[in-house]
Amino acid sequence: MELKIGIITASDRASAGVYEDISGRAIVDTLKDYIKTPWQEVYRVIPDEQSTIEATMIELVDVEGCSLVVTTGGTGPAKRDITPEATEAVCEKMMPGFGELMRQVSLKYVPTAILSRQTAGIRGKALIVNLPGKPKSIRECLDAVFPAIPYCIDLIEGAYIETNEDVIVAFRPKA
Repeated sequence: MELKIGIITASDRASAGVYEDISGRAIVDTLKDYIKTPWQEVYRVIPDEQSTIEATMIELVDVEGCSLVVTTGGTGPAKRDITPEATEAVCEKMMPGFGELMRQVSLKYVPTAILSRQTAGIRGKALIVNLPGKPKSIRECLDAVFPAIPYCIDLIEGAYIETNEDVIVAFRPKA
């Protein structure tokens, strides 16, 4: 099974071209560091509209065949921040431990991490993970949760992910 990874930036301004999407690129750069398995990125920059976010997640998983979808943007308390709601709407199972760990790690750097609503969930054979919007925070959060991602995707029968162990080590229980 070919490894495809979806990257979604939910941002009204980035999708309108008001500013460059540096957060989505930070996800791609981080994953290129982490992942040894050849993979294809499926990249989308979309507005903060729940129906659009949901439709894009469904497209990346059901049509494009992504085993992992990583989002950035829309996880705060502001009125337009609805990425977690969209994630919950399209997932069969929620994986709250991802958000719990990301907030715990972020609290080491900023007290406002308690305002973050990152989460994760399972749709079919794909894991969807919501990340914060700042590139530095993206890397910190991925450093924390990525060791569990390949095994999670194994358990849901998605594509196999081998990591670059000089950068990050995936945890898989011994048989």
